[in-house]
Amino acid sequence: MTALFEPCTLRDVTIPNRVWMPPMCQYSAAPEGPETGVPGDWHFAHYAARATGGTGLIIVEATAVSPEGRISPYDLGIWNDTQVEAFRRITRFLAAQGTVPAIQLAHAGRKASTDRPWKGGAPVGPDAHGWASVAPSPVAFDDRHPVPAELTVEQIRDIVGQFAAAARRALAAGFEIAEIHGAHGYLINEFLSPHSNHRTDAYGGSYENRTRFALEVVDAVRAVWPQDKPLFFRISATEWLDEGGWTADDTVRFAADLRAHGVDLLDVSTGGNASGVRIPTGPGYQVPFAARVKQETTLPVAAVGLITEVEQAEKILANGEADAVLLGRELLRNPSWARQAARALGAEVRVPDQYHRSV
Repeated sequence: MTALFEPCTLRDVTIPNRVWMPPMCQYSAAPEGPETGVPGDWHFAHYAARATGGTGLIIVEATAVSPEGRISPYDLGIWNDTQVEAFRRITRFLAAQGTVPAIQLAHAGRKASTDRPWKGGAPVGPDAHGWASVAPSPVAFDDRHPVPAELTVEQIRDIVGQFAAAARRALAAGFEIAEIHGAHGYLINEFLSPHSNHRTDAYGGSYENRTRFALEVVDAVRAVWPQDKPLFFRISATEWLDEGGWTADDTVRFAADLRAHGVDLLDVSTGGNASGVRIPTGPGYQVPFAARVKQETTLPVAAVGLITEVEQAEKILANGEADAVLLGRELLRNPSWARQAARALGAEVRVPDQYHRSV
């Protein structure tokens, strides 16, 4: 048995291997009307291809808990029953292929209401299906983004409730794992970091206050998410700032808090909350952050970041640096990466009967 193709059990859910797909926005939902935020044919084909390719766990892209929580007008949402019914088509197919379906629940905060990346990704206004963004503090992400409205305590509590309602719908839609998006400069990350959170009330200032919103969201989701199903949290382990930001030390400390509040795995990424920073990218450049959490806490972790080669992924797991690897761009390039990796390592992976000639 290779490390990549050893099953992984979290609570009562067993994932058949450790080749996982991270959330990657497709920006392909309708921006308005009754189909707003609803997954369509593109989403079905996109996720189905990776499932038939042998991927053990697929985390569906950042799915907004409210219309104003979308990154773009073209994002998926899970705030109504029309969306739930459309997701069922996807989760049924993934489960039939032996893939565990997961979903990332998200609110974009001050980085909301932007255009699709291939259209430049600039903020958009009402004339292009846009809306006004919100954040912990009235601090714009960069010179291109508008200054967001500061959330009131009542609004913060409403958003906590939106996450819980989204989790209930995710369960009804057939998802086995929920992930809370606390990374990449979106709303929860904005609260965590002193770089973006300048509040002076119970949600700002100290570490305890800045993590309050995140833990309230975790508690609200965990309260409605079944005890036999895992809950993940995605974090930016560092903002790559010399000072004044969220750090790797904070991440290790927070991992212990998340574990105590019922989180089962930390999905470790970096960056996204500070503009203009230099990030030293390269193969596996974020893996050391996952490894540190794994070594210094009891919380399982998944590693992400330019993991492309079979030997590289196998080594990360065999060395105990992570419990799973998340392949983003590589799975966009090659939906059957898992099946090909199994062949290279002499391991077994489920192959659809229709593809028996590929073995």
